[in-house]
Amino acid sequence: MAQQFQPGAIGDTAGDLPALTGGNLEAAGVSHGFFMRTGGVSEGLYASLNCGRGSNDEKDRIEENRTRVAARLGAGSGNLIGPRQVHSARTVIATSAWKPGDAPEADAVATSVRGLAIGVLTADCAPILLADTQAGVIAAVHAGWKGAQAGVIESAIEAMESLGAASVRIAAAIGPAISQAAYEVSPEFEAAFLSAGGSNGQYFTHPLGGRPHFNLPAYVKDRLLRRGVANIQDIGACTYENESILFSYRRSVHRAEPDYGRQISAILLS
Repeated sequence: MAQQFQPGAIGDTAGDLPALTGGNLEAAGVSHGFFMRTGGVSEGLYASLNCGRGSNDEKDRIEENRTRVAARLGAGSGNLIGPRQVHSARTVIATSAWKPGDAPEADAVATSVRGLAIGVLTADCAPILLADTQAGVIAAVHAGWKGAQAGVIESAIEAMESLGAASVRIAAAIGPAISQAAYEVSPEFEAAFLSAGGSNGQYFTHPLGGRPHFNLPAYVKDRLLRRGVANIQDIGACTYENESILFSYRRSVHRAEPDYGRQISAILLS
């Protein structure tokens, strides 16, 4: 059964291109969206809003999809950027748009430039959008377990603070990610997390005494809380279980599919 979204965690989904939104970011007046797989031009495995340039989808279709996202956010042509994601703890500060081939290796982007949309791609990892509207600073974070454990969330907040933000003023929304029910991991994975901190055991369950299941959204939320961000909303949508609207890397692996689409989560200061 598909996981149901948490009541009150989703803002307006109206518009030419549907997007899930965080109510706290909407309240702050920030243009943003956790875009789904609907409303684009891609076909087959990538149907329909695949924004992943690293996929084997037709390049012109990917660029059309990204153009639609930029327009939905209110960004000009070419003003939707993201990093080349490598599951790191690195955050890059964007002062202007870069060309697709010049994207830096990082897993988070921060900016104070108005009209510049920044985003990350996911297909099970947790996307996080952050904003301190008083300071005029935003960030987008790609938080898989590896990057989150390495400190990408803390890195993004530090980058925002260097631009004048304060953690106590930051509103954060966690987008669609793989749920604990669908995220079975190895005993070695669990052991590594437990060795990194005794409290990490709270993020694991063992259904019917079987293999461990990891709660990535809860882990990500707690990393935000420990860094001083209290205004957090979790969209609560499982990428694996909601096939009609979300891409999932793990689902594609389980089906032995040759590739998979990526959804984009992006934010802009207008």
